[in-house]
Parts: sequence; C-alpha cells; structure tokens
Amino acid sequence: MKNTAPAAEVTTPPTTPQPKPAPAPEQPAPEPPKPDYNFQNIQFEFNSSVLKTEAYPILDKASTAMRADQTKNFAVNGYASSEGTAAYNMQLSIDRANSVRAYLINSGVKERQLRVKGYGETHPIATNDTEEGRILNRRVEIKKLN
Repeated sequence: MKNTAPAAEVTTPPTTPQPKPAPAPEQPAPEPPKPDYNFQNIQFEFNSSVLKTEAYPILDKASTAMRADQTKNFAVNGYASSEGTAAYNMQLSIDRANSVRAYLINSGVKERQLRVKGYGETHPIATNDTEEGRILNRRVEIKKLN
C-alpha cells in the first residue's frame, strides 16, 4: 500500500522589515575652482596693433573675470617678434598692450585695474627664426598682479 500522507508544508518564518540605511551625511559642496586670471594667446598680425578677431573670446572671458572681482589688478604685457628695430618693436609691443587695455576698458573693466607694459622682442616664447615662431611672439599676455 502506498503512503498517501499529505506532503509536509514548508513554512518560512515571517521576515522582519530591515531598517533603511541612514542617509549619508551631506557633504559640503565643493568649492568652485579659483579663477585663472592669466590670459594668453592674444595674437596680432605682423607690424600691427589691431586685435585679431580670434582674440575677442579670450578678451571677453578676461573682462568677465576682471569685472567679477574689481579688487584685482592686472599687467597687460605686450610683445613683438624680432623683425624691425628694437626701438620700433618696443613701441609696437606697447601699442599692442594698449589695444587690449582699450578693449577691456570698453567692456567695463576699471582703468585702475590695468597696468600696461611693453617688452618689445625681449621675451620670445618661440624662435624668431621661423614664421610660425614669430607669429607666436606677436602677442599680449594678461597676468594677475595681486
């Protein structure tokens, strides 16, 4: 005769709800990056102090940063390639720096924040033996003073 006893029912004990994990403590928001007030790659054509249109976005960014903190002062340093006389290149570098200064003042930067200096051909960042190098040396750089 076969065993016809009902199969034993398996029951699992009731589960108790697990407590939810405590929320992670709030982390303070990271500090925004400090502004980089050094602006470069403001280029000029040969024998010219007229700004190239490619310089406008760089100068607009510089202007925004300068207007945001008017306690900062900046050096507007002009440079030239070595073509021409040293005296001519010194004046050209000053004229280039003054072109940048005028652009920044016209965009709302305070005149008192800007110091212009020309270096002529004395601080090249590339060789003056090639046209590519001379192009890089025809520039203005903006540096934070304080």
